[in-house]
Amino acid sequence: MKPAQRLYVIVTVAVVGSIAAISVTEWQFSSGAVSWNSWYDALRGIVHSAAAVGVIWLGWHLRRLSGSVTSIAEHLKTGQQIRSEPTSVEAINDLREAINNRLGASSGRIEQFQRQIHDLQIQSQLAQKQKGNIEAIIYSLRDAVIVTDELDRLLMANSAAGELFNFNFRVSEHPAIDELIDASKTEFVAFLRQCRKNKTEATRREIELCKNGQPRIYDCIVSCVHSDTQQVSGVVAVLHDITREKEISQMKNDFVSHVSHELKTPLASITAYSEMLADGEADDEQTRKEFYSIIQSQANRLNRLIDDILNISRIESGLVKVSKEPLSLTILLEEQLQMIRSYADEKNIKIITQKPIVYDPVYADKDMLSQVIVNLLSNAVKYTRSEGSVQVNTEVDENAGIARLTVTDTGVGIPADEIDHVFDKFYRVNANNRQAKGTGLGLNLVKQIIEKVHDGQVFVKSQVGVGSTFGFELPLAKTEEINVV
Repeated sequence: MKPAQRLYVIVTVAVVGSIAAISVTEWQFSSGAVSWNSWYDALRGIVHSAAAVGVIWLGWHLRRLSGSVTSIAEHLKTGQQIRSEPTSVEAINDLREAINNRLGASSGRIEQFQRQIHDLQIQSQLAQKQKGNIEAIIYSLRDAVIVTDELDRLLMANSAAGELFNFNFRVSEHPAIDELIDASKTEFVAFLRQCRKNKTEATRREIELCKNGQPRIYDCIVSCVHSDTQQVSGVVAVLHDITREKEISQMKNDFVSHVSHELKTPLASITAYSEMLADGEADDEQTRKEFYSIIQSQANRLNRLIDDILNISRIESGLVKVSKEPLSLTILLEEQLQMIRSYADEKNIKIITQKPIVYDPVYADKDMLSQVIVNLLSNAVKYTRSEGSVQVNTEVDENAGIARLTVTDTGVGIPADEIDHVFDKFYRVNANNRQAKGTGLGLNLVKQIIEKVHDGQVFVKSQVGVGSTFGFELPLAKTEEINVV
């Protein structure tokens, strides 16, 4: 017997014994004289006894119920078999199994949902990161990029596109693209819509657009973005400014055309006189010498042309070898004047110079600077009529830190509408073509050497029928540059 059951029996026996003793005592006290009170006391004892028996009976059933509940709880907790009626045990076992199965299934689903939620969070983070990377790439591009949806509404654009089309490229309300682009650029909008309607993969077209008031040429590539169902979900346009490439291409074409023309002229002379010599058309020695002289002069001209082309090409490509040193501009000028005086004397042209400047050092390449001075002096003598003059001056502006050389002639001059082009490649003033022959590269070479190699500046002033002044400015040599030597 369990301790709880023994305690219940002891308490029950004690209660029953106490009630019985009280009833007997009261009965004995009242047995001497039978009266209403005695019967009342006897009846009260019987009632008390009956109440005690009822309490004991109720307690017994409550104890059995509490035992069953305790057994069920222990079974659910420890899995042990309940010692009760077989029917109750089976029902409780079925209930426990059903609950365990339901809990197990729910637990598995919860774990599956948790894994799915975790995977979705990772995918969302990766998508956000990829989107941020794509936007960062698009915003960093120098080319203009515009992305629209299937309704031609702006989805994304970078700063280059905003600058080109003059709109806020970070708009969030996704307006229609034609509302953002002004009427002068409708060709681009029409191109976008045409590509979207045709569902093209990639289409290229050159479009001319104005940027900051200047016409620019853009290589526009438009591609449609397709969804999984092969429907057009958007359009991507990339605009690359090819204005400079077009200019360079045109310059190359012009350069080749001019070079071909300039090379053909001396070659044609050399070929013609060589054929006449071979055919024996020069009967006397004087004629042969004349032919030889023409061939030699044309060969020299051809050689100078090739040298000028190579020098300009080296300078423009940055491959020219430069050896700078401190030089006196006046002394270098005097050395070149000795070479040009004989040419001036042949045309009876007077060379006017000034007193030499004491101190005018420049940091320059001697050979290149000598070539610049020779070109300026020879052009001045070439385009000056007989009995004219060429004046050469040098000066120093210490406040500006520059040395200046000018060559002024009394030649034919240059028309005002052609002055801005005299330093261009192969450019020759039309009105002066008969005055003297040339390749049209000398002044361009002067500009390249002074401005690109020596960080100086060339200038020209001219008046038709009066003469021209060509010159250049160079920075004075610094103290540390002079001390290097």
